[in-house]
Amino acid sequence: MSASTRAYDHVKQQLLDGAYADGELLSEGVIAEQLGVSRTPVREALLQLQSERLLTLYPKRGALVTPLSAREIADLFDVRLLVERHALQLVDPDAVVPALEQVIARQRELLAADARAAFARADRDFHRTWVAAAGNEILLDLYDGLRDRQHRVVAATISADSSRAGDILAEHLRIVIALRAGDVTAAERALVDHLDVARTHSGGLPLPLTRRAGVVR
Repeated sequence: MSASTRAYDHVKQQLLDGAYADGELLSEGVIAEQLGVSRTPVREALLQLQSERLLTLYPKRGALVTPLSAREIADLFDVRLLVERHALQLVDPDAVVPALEQVIARQRELLAADARAAFARADRDFHRTWVAAAGNEILLDLYDGLRDRQHRVVAATISADSSRAGDILAEHLRIVIALRAGDVTAAERALVDHLDVARTHSGGLPLPLTRRAGVVR
Protein backbone atom coordinates (compact mmCIF):
# COMPACT_ATOMS: atom_id res chain seq x y z
CA MET A 1 0.00 0.00 0.00
CA SER A 2 1.39 3.40 -0.98
CA ALA A 3 1.96 6.13 1.59
CA SER A 4 -0.75 8.30 0.00
CA THR A 5 -3.26 5.44 0.12
CA ARG A 6 -2.41 4.76 3.74
CA ALA A 7 -2.85 8.45 4.58
CA TYR A 8 -6.13 8.58 2.67
CA ASP A 9 -7.53 5.48 4.41
CA HIS A 10 -6.46 6.74 7.84
CA VAL A 11 -7.87 10.26 7.53
CA LYS A 12 -11.08 9.13 5.86
CA GLN A 13 -11.82 6.53 8.53
CA GLN A 14 -11.20 9.10 11.25
CA LEU A 15 -13.56 11.47 9.48
CA LEU A 16 -16.33 8.91 9.04
CA ASP A 17 -16.03 7.56 12.58
CA GLY A 18 -16.26 11.08 14.02
CA ALA A 19 -12.76 11.11 15.51
CA TYR A 20 -12.31 14.41 13.65
CA ALA A 21 -15.12 16.77 14.60
CA ASP A 22 -17.07 18.90 12.14
CA GLY A 23 -15.27 22.19 11.69
CA GLU A 24 -11.97 20.86 13.08
CA LEU A 25 -8.83 22.13 11.35
CA LEU A 26 -6.47 19.27 10.50
CA SER A 27 -2.72 19.79 10.24
CA GLU A 28 -0.92 18.19 7.34
CA GLY A 29 2.28 18.06 9.37
CA VAL A 30 0.66 16.43 12.40
CA ILE A 31 -0.95 13.71 10.28
CA ALA A 32 2.34 13.07 8.50
CA GLU A 33 4.11 12.71 11.84
CA GLN A 34 1.43 10.36 13.19
CA LEU A 35 1.75 8.08 10.18
CA GLY A 36 5.51 8.35 9.83
CA VAL A 37 5.36 9.62 6.24
CA SER A 38 6.31 12.82 4.45
CA ARG A 39 3.88 15.64 3.87
CA THR A 40 3.53 14.92 0.15
CA PRO A 41 1.37 11.75 0.42
CA VAL A 42 -0.71 13.39 3.14
CA ARG A 43 -1.30 16.40 0.89
CA GLU A 44 -2.38 14.05 -1.92
CA ALA A 45 -4.78 12.28 0.45
CA LEU A 46 -6.28 15.55 1.65
CA LEU A 47 -6.79 16.74 -1.92
CA GLN A 48 -8.67 13.53 -2.72
CA LEU A 49 -10.84 13.93 0.37
CA GLN A 50 -11.58 17.51 -0.65
CA SER A 51 -12.81 16.20 -4.02
CA GLU A 52 -15.19 13.96 -2.03
CA ARG A 53 -16.44 17.05 -0.16
CA LEU A 54 -15.25 15.75 3.19
CA LEU A 55 -12.61 18.44 3.65
CA THR A 56 -11.95 22.03 2.59
CA LEU A 57 -8.27 22.89 2.15
CA TYR A 58 -6.84 26.25 3.15
CA PRO A 59 -3.25 26.82 1.93
CA LYS A 60 -0.72 27.16 4.77
CA ARG A 61 -3.49 26.71 7.36
CA GLY A 62 -4.73 23.15 7.06
CA ALA A 63 -7.80 21.15 6.09
CA LEU A 64 -11.18 21.95 7.59
CA VAL A 65 -13.56 19.05 8.24
CA THR A 66 -16.62 19.99 6.19
CA PRO A 67 -19.78 19.75 8.31
CA LEU A 68 -22.88 18.10 6.90
CA SER A 69 -25.63 20.70 6.63
CA ALA A 70 -29.17 20.10 7.85
CA ARG A 71 -30.28 20.24 4.21
CA GLU A 72 -27.76 17.58 3.17
CA ILE A 73 -28.79 15.32 6.05
CA ALA A 74 -32.45 15.76 5.15
CA ASP A 75 -31.72 14.96 1.51
CA LEU A 76 -29.82 11.85 2.59
CA PHE A 77 -32.81 10.56 4.54
CA ASP A 78 -35.17 11.36 1.67
CA VAL A 79 -33.12 9.17 -0.66
CA ARG A 80 -32.66 6.45 1.94
CA LEU A 81 -36.41 6.28 2.50
CA LEU A 82 -37.10 5.96 -1.22
CA VAL A 83 -34.48 3.28 -1.83
CA GLU A 84 -34.85 1.23 1.35
CA ARG A 85 -38.64 1.21 1.34
CA HIS A 86 -38.81 0.19 -2.31
CA ALA A 87 -36.22 -2.56 -1.79
CA LEU A 88 -38.13 -3.85 1.23
CA GLN A 89 -41.16 -4.37 -0.99
CA LEU A 90 -39.11 -6.55 -3.36
CA VAL A 91 -37.46 -9.00 -0.96
CA ASP A 92 -38.57 -12.44 0.18
CA PRO A 93 -38.86 -12.02 3.99
CA ASP A 94 -37.96 -15.65 4.68
CA ALA A 95 -34.78 -15.31 2.63
CA VAL A 96 -33.55 -12.04 4.14
CA VAL A 97 -34.40 -12.51 7.84
CA PRO A 98 -31.49 -14.87 8.72
CA ALA A 99 -28.93 -12.36 7.38
CA LEU A 100 -30.60 -9.50 9.26
CA GLU A 101 -30.60 -11.53 12.47
CA GLN A 102 -26.85 -12.05 12.10
CA VAL A 103 -26.32 -8.28 11.93
CA ILE A 104 -28.62 -7.80 14.94
CA ALA A 105 -26.50 -10.29 16.93
CA ARG A 106 -23.32 -8.43 15.93
CA GLN A 107 -24.86 -5.10 16.93
CA ARG A 108 -25.77 -6.50 20.35
CA GLU A 109 -22.12 -7.48 20.90
CA LEU A 110 -20.86 -4.09 19.72
CA LEU A 111 -23.37 -2.27 21.92
CA ALA A 112 -22.22 -4.27 24.95
CA ALA A 113 -18.60 -3.42 24.12
CA ASP A 114 -19.45 0.28 23.53
CA ALA A 115 -17.77 -0.03 20.13
CA ARG A 116 -19.59 2.92 18.61
CA ALA A 117 -17.73 3.29 15.32
CA ALA A 118 -18.11 -0.43 14.57
CA PHE A 119 -21.77 -0.23 15.61
CA ALA A 120 -22.30 2.53 13.05
CA ARG A 121 -20.72 0.37 10.35
CA ALA A 122 -22.99 -2.53 11.34
CA ASP A 123 -25.97 -0.16 11.14
CA ARG A 124 -25.26 0.39 7.47
CA ASP A 125 -24.74 -3.35 6.94
CA PHE A 126 -28.21 -3.97 8.40
CA HIS A 127 -29.97 -1.65 5.98
CA ARG A 128 -27.84 -2.67 2.99
CA THR A 129 -28.75 -6.32 3.52
CA TRP A 130 -32.25 -6.03 2.11
CA VAL A 131 -31.28 -3.46 -0.53
CA ALA A 132 -28.78 -6.01 -1.87
CA ALA A 133 -31.35 -8.81 -1.53
CA ALA A 134 -33.78 -6.89 -3.74
CA GLY A 135 -31.65 -7.94 -6.70
CA ASN A 136 -31.51 -4.57 -8.48
CA GLU A 137 -27.84 -3.78 -9.12
CA ILE A 138 -28.49 -0.19 -10.21
CA LEU A 139 -30.49 0.44 -7.04
CA LEU A 140 -27.65 -1.06 -4.98
CA ASP A 141 -25.06 1.12 -6.73
CA LEU A 142 -27.17 4.18 -5.93
CA TYR A 143 -27.46 3.11 -2.31
CA ASP A 144 -23.74 2.42 -1.99
CA GLY A 145 -23.13 5.98 -3.14
CA LEU A 146 -24.69 7.11 0.15
CA ARG A 147 -22.27 5.04 2.24
CA ASP A 148 -19.91 7.71 3.53
CA ARG A 149 -22.62 10.20 4.45
CA GLN A 150 -24.72 7.45 6.00
CA HIS A 151 -21.91 6.17 8.19
CA ARG A 152 -20.84 9.67 9.17
CA VAL A 153 -24.34 10.67 10.27
CA VAL A 154 -24.91 7.53 12.35
CA ALA A 155 -21.45 7.70 13.94
CA ALA A 156 -21.97 11.36 14.90
CA THR A 157 -25.43 10.64 16.31
CA ILE A 158 -24.39 7.82 18.63
CA SER A 159 -21.23 9.67 19.61
CA ALA A 160 -23.34 12.61 20.77
CA ASP A 161 -25.90 10.41 22.54
CA SER A 162 -24.73 6.96 23.66
CA SER A 163 -28.31 5.87 24.44
CA ARG A 164 -29.22 6.22 20.78
CA ALA A 165 -27.36 3.00 19.87
CA GLY A 166 -29.68 0.95 22.06
CA ASP A 167 -32.70 2.64 20.50
CA ILE A 168 -31.37 1.90 17.02
CA LEU A 169 -31.02 -1.76 17.91
CA ALA A 170 -34.60 -1.89 19.20
CA GLU A 171 -35.87 -0.18 16.03
CA HIS A 172 -33.95 -2.65 13.86
CA LEU A 173 -35.43 -5.53 15.83
CA ARG A 174 -38.93 -4.22 15.16
CA ILE A 175 -38.27 -4.39 11.42
CA VAL A 176 -36.93 -7.95 11.71
CA ILE A 177 -39.88 -9.11 13.85
CA ALA A 178 -42.31 -7.82 11.22
CA LEU A 179 -40.41 -9.53 8.40
CA ARG A 180 -40.18 -12.76 10.39
CA ALA A 181 -43.97 -12.69 10.61
CA GLY A 182 -44.18 -12.11 6.85
CA ASP A 183 -45.80 -8.70 7.40
CA VAL A 184 -44.02 -6.45 4.92
CA THR A 185 -46.47 -3.60 5.56
CA ALA A 186 -45.56 -3.61 9.27
CA ALA A 187 -41.88 -3.77 8.33
CA GLU A 188 -42.33 -0.71 6.09
CA ARG A 189 -44.05 1.13 8.92
CA ALA A 190 -41.20 0.23 11.28
CA LEU A 191 -38.64 1.41 8.71
CA VAL A 192 -40.40 4.74 8.14
CA ASP A 193 -40.60 5.35 11.89
CA HIS A 194 -36.94 4.36 12.34
CA LEU A 195 -35.70 6.74 9.65
CA ASP A 196 -37.95 9.50 10.94
CA VAL A 197 -36.46 9.21 14.44
CA ALA A 198 -32.94 8.96 12.99
CA ARG A 199 -33.51 12.12 10.96
CA THR A 200 -34.62 14.00 14.09
CA HIS A 201 -31.62 12.86 16.13
CA SER A 202 -29.15 13.69 13.37
CA GLY A 203 -30.31 17.27 12.93
CA GLY A 204 -31.85 16.85 9.49
CA LEU A 205 -34.68 19.15 8.48
CA PRO A 206 -38.10 17.69 9.35
CA LEU A 207 -40.03 15.94 6.62
CA PRO A 208 -42.86 18.24 5.42
CA LEU A 209 -46.35 16.93 6.14
CA THR A 210 -47.14 16.91 2.43
CA ARG A 211 -44.33 14.39 1.92
CA ARG A 212 -45.79 12.06 4.56
CA ALA A 213 -48.96 11.40 2.58
CA GLY A 214 -47.67 8.14 1.15
CA VAL A 215 -46.40 6.76 4.45
CA VAL A 216 -47.91 3.45 5.49
CA ARG A 217 -49.72 3.84 8.83
